[in-house]
Amino acid sequence: MSMLAAVIYGPDDDCDQMLADFAHGLAAGGVAVAGLVQINGRDASCAEMDMELEDLDTGRRINICQDLGSGSSDSCRLDPTGLAEAAGALKAALDKPLDLVVINKFGRMESEGQGLVAEIGEAVATGRPLIIGVPRRFAGAWDAFAGGLDEKVACRAEALAAWWAAARSPALAAE
Repeated sequence: MSMLAAVIYGPDDDCDQMLADFAHGLAAGGVAVAGLVQINGRDASCAEMDMELEDLDTGRRINICQDLGSGSSDSCRLDPTGLAEAAGALKAALDKPLDLVVINKFGRMESEGQGLVAEIGEAVATGRPLIIGVPRRFAGAWDAFAGGLDEKVACRAEALAAWWAAARSPALAAE
């Protein structure tokens, strides 16, 4: 059983909402959860709306989209400043006692060795249970990054709950 859960999802799955609901539910039950979940509106593409990352440790929301103006032909509005701010929040949370780390996504930036890749590596290195969303189109890059240390989890709440129950058991036995 791996302490690293990769939730592989496709365009029709709402992994962002599932991860947010899962993390909030565990936190409400007393589990020390930290990390980042993505909060989306109607269209999660960042092309037509702002996306935010919620810092699970503080509840603060960080906008990760930038306005490129009406004449821009660049389809990616991911704001490097917002992403850096989110990385700092994640890094600060990793220094605290935690039961679980949740990271919204191993996306395009991470597949290119940028974005939150250093913080994801640091979170894995702590040995704590970690859940991360992985869009199916970046699964190959994720597999190269994770090096087989992960367990693939279907994008379903019951699959995530089953992984958590197994991951939590060794931690409880050590207490």
